[in-house]
Parts: sequence; structure tokens; C-alpha cells
Amino acid sequence: MASRSYGACFLCQRAAVVNIMFRSVSSASLPQPKVDFLKGELHRKHPGVTNLKTVRLPEQLQLAAQSIIHRIRVPQLVERSQKLTNFLWSRKRAVEDLMLRQKAVSMEKELWEKAVQNIREDVDEQLLEDRIRKKVLSELRRTTHRWTPLKYDEDLSIVYMAARLAGGYAAVRRALNEIKKRHPSFAPQTLLDFGSGLGTVAWASHSCWGDSLKEIVCVDSSAAMNVLAEQLLKGDDERAQPHIKHVYFRQFLPVSPKVQFDLVVAAFTLSELPNANDRADVVTTLWRKTNSYLVLVENGTKEGHQMMMEARDVLLKKQEKVVHDSRPASVFAPCPHEMMCPKLAKEPVMPCNFHQRYHPLPLPGRHECQTEKFSYLILSRTKPAEPTPEGLDWGRLIAPVLCRTRHVHCHMCCSNGRLQHMVVTARKHSRDVYRCARNSEWGDQLPIVEYVKEETEVHSDSES
Repeated sequence: MASRSYGACFLCQRAAVVNIMFRSVSSASLPQPKVDFLKGELHRKHPGVTNLKTVRLPEQLQLAAQSIIHRIRVPQLVERSQKLTNFLWSRKRAVEDLMLRQKAVSMEKELWEKAVQNIREDVDEQLLEDRIRKKVLSELRRTTHRWTPLKYDEDLSIVYMAARLAGGYAAVRRALNEIKKRHPSFAPQTLLDFGSGLGTVAWASHSCWGDSLKEIVCVDSSAAMNVLAEQLLKGDDERAQPHIKHVYFRQFLPVSPKVQFDLVVAAFTLSELPNANDRADVVTTLWRKTNSYLVLVENGTKEGHQMMMEARDVLLKKQEKVVHDSRPASVFAPCPHEMMCPKLAKEPVMPCNFHQRYHPLPLPGRHECQTEKFSYLILSRTKPAEPTPEGLDWGRLIAPVLCRTRHVHCHMCCSNGRLQHMVVTARKHSRDVYRCARNSEWGDQLPIVEYVKEETEVHSDSES
């Protein structure tokens, strides 16, 4: 019995030694990154993580909104807010005049070709031409989206608040967090919010940078919306001091092109402009007023994404006749490159959008967390404080991360302007990158690094 127990003990010890040797070899054989991209952070807080947990409205803002809703009592508020949400989400850009003419010419040509095949000698050509033109006009009216501007009076402003206050705040807060996380030393003193609406940008920026903001200029053409935004700041009490100081409301932009702001934001504003020329003019004007960062946010639809790409092309490619600030525009987020968006070149065209979970404004039937899908663009005049080291690159996660056993599926937009489906494993991409991938979410950045493989010699027992 004793000999058997000694033999079993020896075998266990032998197995333990082999297991330790195997682990050391497999660990050493994993690829090692050339660059320390973690910078001392935990994998779940790596430098590419910019997503937020479920966002809540600031308590003072939520209480003020509930007080206004209770005081004014707009009839059928919940139903009307849902209809407005659906309308804004499905809203398309107005069809440009040039595209409308091209469509009309194409339809007219097609109808003439069909008519010529069936034409008779006694047909009056003038009458046929009139019929074709009437048919073209009728078809254009039936198939062309009719864009109409929204005029926000007191009633519609409150419906908009019930529909979009929490979702709009969540999207802006997430976009601003990209700057706060990646440029921690940035502390803006001045902010311009164009198309300020309910003032959600002022609240979101205050939650990011607090009292470093010394001047917040909110510009909105709707007087009723400006009044409502000011009521929200004062907690629905005219005699109270505003919760955020130094907020000024205007109906028009400051005239002087030399007046610049550290941070300029236009959230859900470009979709309120009737055509591409107006959008280009507004984006150019806002860029002139930008000292550090310009932030644009729209719905996460095809229309919203394409408006972001329109704005990007205007600022990266258009040369101004009079230059007041010679510092060029560069894309800060979300794109890791300045080439054509690969999602627009791929059929079917899918929007590049991101999502943020949030707690909605408490209304009847609204208690569960909701998800805001949005597209955004951040352009910068400032150069990064620390240039990206050689051997390190960052890709943007453009779809949900799928974690599986010992591997992670990551769909990314990369700095070479291409979309990539990367299956991340510890053996192929290093343990650090693998753990970062498992802790990343849609919208975060993921490191793409070069590796150094270490060769390890394993000595057998006979050599030892």
C-alpha cells in the first residue's frame, strides 16, 4: 500500500511540473505588443473606452421638466410626443432642385420612348407632350418627399420636451465624453450651442466640465423654445437663480467672424435646414467660430449619417476665400481616417451610428430604459497632446461586439479607410488586446498593435 501511495504522489507531482512548464511556454509564446497602449489602466477602462453607462437626466433638469408638464397640462401629451418622435426619426432631407430636374428628365425620356413605340400618324404631338408632362408632374408629386419646417410654439415645444429631452441629452453627453476621455486636459471656457432648443447641450457640457465654462451662448430661432429652456434652467421658478450660470439666449448668431468659442455644438440642427447649400453655409460659419472643437449630432438614420458626411466633406475639402483662422480641420471622432466613408461605398448603404442607453423622462407608459441611436462628428483645430506611437493604431467599433468562447468578433472601421471583421484571440493578438476586446462596446476604439514574438527554449529533463 505504501509503495502505491508513494507512486501516486510521484505521478501527481510530475503532472504538476509538466502543467506549470506548459503554462509558462504557452504564455511566453503569446504575441507581445511593441507598445504599452494600456498606460497603466485596467482592461475594462482602457484608453479606447468612451461609452457611458445608462445615462440619467440631471435631477434638477428632470424635476423642472416634470413641473412644467404638470403645470401646463398639454392634452394627449404622451400620444403626441410619440408621433413627433416617429416623425423626426423618419424625416428625410428635402430633394435638391438639381436632383428633381434630373429625375423629371429621366421620367420624361422613358415615357417618350414608350409613346414612340405605340404612336400613330394622326396623333397630335403637342397634345401628347402635354399629357407626358402632366404625368411626370403627377408622379413627382406622388413620389417626392415633401419637406416642411417645424415651427415651435409653446405647445409644440413642450411636446418636443416630452419626446426628446432625455434622448437628446444622452446622445450629446455621449459625444462630449469622447473629448473628455481622450483629451482630459481640455477645459473649455466658452461654448456656442447653435439650434439650442431645450438647452440640453448646456446641461451635458456642464456635467462634463462644470464651472470651467464661463460663457454659454445658446442660439435658437424659436422664442418659445428659448423661454422653455430658460424655465428648465431655473427649475420652473421665475424668481430662482439658474442652476447653470453664465448662459445667454439669442435668436441669431454673433455677427463678428473673429469671435470664437472653445467648443461649438449643433445637435439635431442640420436636419432643420431646407437644403444642402444652407447646411454647408451653416457648417462653414460654425467652423469659423470654433477655437478647439466642433461637435455635430444627428439622428442615427441614413439621412443623419449622410448629413454628417456632407459636413465633413465641406470642412475638409472646401477652401475659404477669407481665412480668419489658418489652422486646418481634422477629424477627431468617430472616423479614424479622413477618406470616403466605407459605409457609403458599400451596398446596401447602412448608416454609421452609435447608441446610448438612457432613463426616459417619467411619463405614463415610459419606465424602462431606452436606447438612443445617433450619428455624430467631431472636428478639431488642436493637435493631439500625445502623438500616437509607432506600432499602435486605433479602430472604431461600428457594431455590437460578439464575445464567444476564447474569441471575440469585432467589426471595425480602420485608419486605412476600410471596414474589417477581426476575430480577436489571445494567441493571435496578445492577451492584453483580447481582454480589451472583451471589455469594449459598440462605439469604443480598439487598439491595433504590432507584436514582438519571443522565442523560448524548453530544456528536457535529460539536459537539466
